[in-house]
Amino acid sequence: MSKVKLRDEIDSNFKWDIESMYKNDEDWEKDFKKVKSLIGELKLFKGNVIKNPDNLLGLLRLKDEISRTVSNVYTFAKMKQDEDTNNAKYQEFTDRATTLMVNIGEVSSFIVPEILELNKEDILLFKKKNPGLNEYSHYLDEIFRQKEHILSEKEEAIIAGVGDIANGPENTFSMLNNADLEFPVIKDENGEEIQITHGRFIPLMENKDRRVREDAFKALYETYGNYKNTFASILNTNIKKNIFYSKVRRYNSSLNAALDEDNISVKVYDNLLESVNDNLDKMHKYIEIRKRALDLGDIHFYDLYTPIVKEIDMDIEYEEAKEIVLKGLSPLKREYLEIAKKGFDSGWIDVYENKGKRSVAYSWGTYDSKPFILLNYQNTLDNMFTIAHEMGHSMHSYFSKNNQPYIYSGYSIFVAEVASTVNEALLINYMLENEVDPRKKLYFLNHFLEQFRGTIYRQTMFAEFEKIIHEKTEKGESLTAEAFSNIYKNLNRKYYGEEIVIDEEIAMEWARIPHFYYNFYVYQYATGFSAAVYLSQKILNNEEGAVEKYLEFLKSGSSDYPIEVLKKAGVDMTTKKPVDDALKLFGELVDKMERLI
Repeated sequence: MSKVKLRDEIDSNFKWDIESMYKNDEDWEKDFKKVKSLIGELKLFKGNVIKNPDNLLGLLRLKDEISRTVSNVYTFAKMKQDEDTNNAKYQEFTDRATTLMVNIGEVSSFIVPEILELNKEDILLFKKKNPGLNEYSHYLDEIFRQKEHILSEKEEAIIAGVGDIANGPENTFSMLNNADLEFPVIKDENGEEIQITHGRFIPLMENKDRRVREDAFKALYETYGNYKNTFASILNTNIKKNIFYSKVRRYNSSLNAALDEDNISVKVYDNLLESVNDNLDKMHKYIEIRKRALDLGDIHFYDLYTPIVKEIDMDIEYEEAKEIVLKGLSPLKREYLEIAKKGFDSGWIDVYENKGKRSVAYSWGTYDSKPFILLNYQNTLDNMFTIAHEMGHSMHSYFSKNNQPYIYSGYSIFVAEVASTVNEALLINYMLENEVDPRKKLYFLNHFLEQFRGTIYRQTMFAEFEKIIHEKTEKGESLTAEAFSNIYKNLNRKYYGEEIVIDEEIAMEWARIPHFYYNFYVYQYATGFSAAVYLSQKILNNEEGAVEKYLEFLKSGSSDYPIEVLKKAGVDMTTKKPVDDALKLFGELVDKMERLI
């Protein structure tokens, strides 16, 4: 039986260098205490924020110092917890850091209401008297843009005070899903026992033995089904939390509230759903081709991940995957490649799965840390693309924090998936261009089509599910586990068409998606993919200045609104064109596959 290794059994060469943040717990405690001390200094500004320009600048710089330090404190604790979610010490550290952040929110609740006592003309005068405030121009503009949704000082303090409670649904889901839930053991294609885990599930879905795929599929979703009422209760609470915040801040819907944070129009969300729904015929055709290529009498959801081209064993060791990824990224030229290679060689990445390790892949870090990457690497083509994907995020973070002041060093979720997907698009182009075996070319083409399916169609289906369940709750409807499952099952039927058998188990998939706790996050995978396809085509076509414009986009951080940052890079997401063009390309690739089958 293949057992998951313990953390201590993993070679240190394949672990992230998280100790570069804090050498030991004592250093972490020092920063924890430092933040508490700085909070005391912050309190002294209450009632004095707009007394003069120097006070305002001093407050904003102190606010940044607190944010920067507590970001280190929280990120370290949470990443240590993610190494092994059963580690009680770092669960406690994470809880303490979370409580500290809530305290900061409570104490700093006076800042924005006091700033809003000024008007824009006052701000201009302040900046003239103290030019140091010019660094905060976009930050201050953003405050005035959202003025109607900002509450009184006392109300803001109450909102901040419930922050710890508001994190409850996501934290509860994470602990249940990653630490407590245990999946059954099945037999692999060789008759050997293997325990299903989050990290092993997709490789099992790619298995060429249909019996293995079906057993893994049913075993996983039956396990979720055993806890369906618990998962429904957690998700319901999260939806109601989102609606509560939207009402308190005077938005007309939870969707509008979520998008307004980045100054994104709801029309962008609706355009995505409309474009994808108008192009479902292309997905239905792809499913029909997959069924025919696999020579199946009927096609099930556990047949969606296995490669169409049979008997091609893509067993890619991690070291080989790194080299292929770097070759794929070569169109981005020297500056990008040198930093990416440095990332591979200097402890950015935590590579392999271990018992208790958080199941997702992500890129995360702080202004002062390396842009770390968490993987659960298996030797598959998908996992190699995950390396490219997460390296895109980390490179975006690296360029942003090295070219922007702290206040603008982050980037919005709306643009977050662009850099990661550009990397994937460049890598698949490299694979297709440098492969002579027509069967492998077909294999890679299938993989690219799967990126479209998983990133545009699947994520848009998730986005439609989120919109439906929030709208129903806003209308006062009650959502049970059965209701969630019916909605989800019907969406699968619409998106995948009549050719596929709608397995009962797929109706429980909503219970395992962590992104449903991220408040209308997933639509940005689809919009980001569309923008990335557009930008990658410019890069691959050697359009003059394309790489330079792209790198400037990566370096822009949050110095402007995300829609505007993307426009400067050359793509306008306020129109339907990027999504329509991406789906047009998908249709062309489906037709190409049909000719090759």
